[in-house]
Amino acid sequence: MASEGFSPDNAGADRAAETTEKVVHINRCAKVVKGGRRFSFSALVVSGDQQGKIGLGFGKANEVADAIKKATEASKKNMVKIVLNNNTISHEVLGEHGGGRIMLKPASPGTGIIAGGAARAVLEAVGVRDVIGKSLGSSNHANVVKATLQALESLRPRDEIFRARGKHIAEKKAL
Repeated sequence: MASEGFSPDNAGADRAAETTEKVVHINRCAKVVKGGRRFSFSALVVSGDQQGKIGLGFGKANEVADAIKKATEASKKNMVKIVLNNNTISHEVLGEHGGGRIMLKPASPGTGIIAGGAARAVLEAVGVRDVIGKSLGSSNHANVVKATLQALESLRPRDEIFRARGKHIAEKKAL
């Protein structure tokens, strides 16, 4: 007897549609031993639902595929919610982590993501479509990703900013 509401062939499709994983960087490390070199790999992965949730994961293993798998699992465990304003961010923000610094500015519709490598992967995964970004500090992938996440986490919604200033938002009337 089949149970209602659960379909094994449909369960995987829902999860795949929910999150997108982007491999930001893969690092190869060599250990010299008597027989030669032993390689190990580390992977930096960001996962996001493209609707405001994002997670960062770092995994290490002796094979690339295993490192990516570990990093993906870690990124799905560490998901945080980001406040977005349509397809962009609500205000200009600066994020810092270690030596990595990044500046993000909202952009008009149709601009696209103007940001480099690691920051672009984070912004695509979180669901931002129009933003201008500039990396100001270190080019270390891990620090740039963490700085971008810190910048996105510090975003506040428009109504919260107005409340802090003691103003109220006038409701828009339909035409």
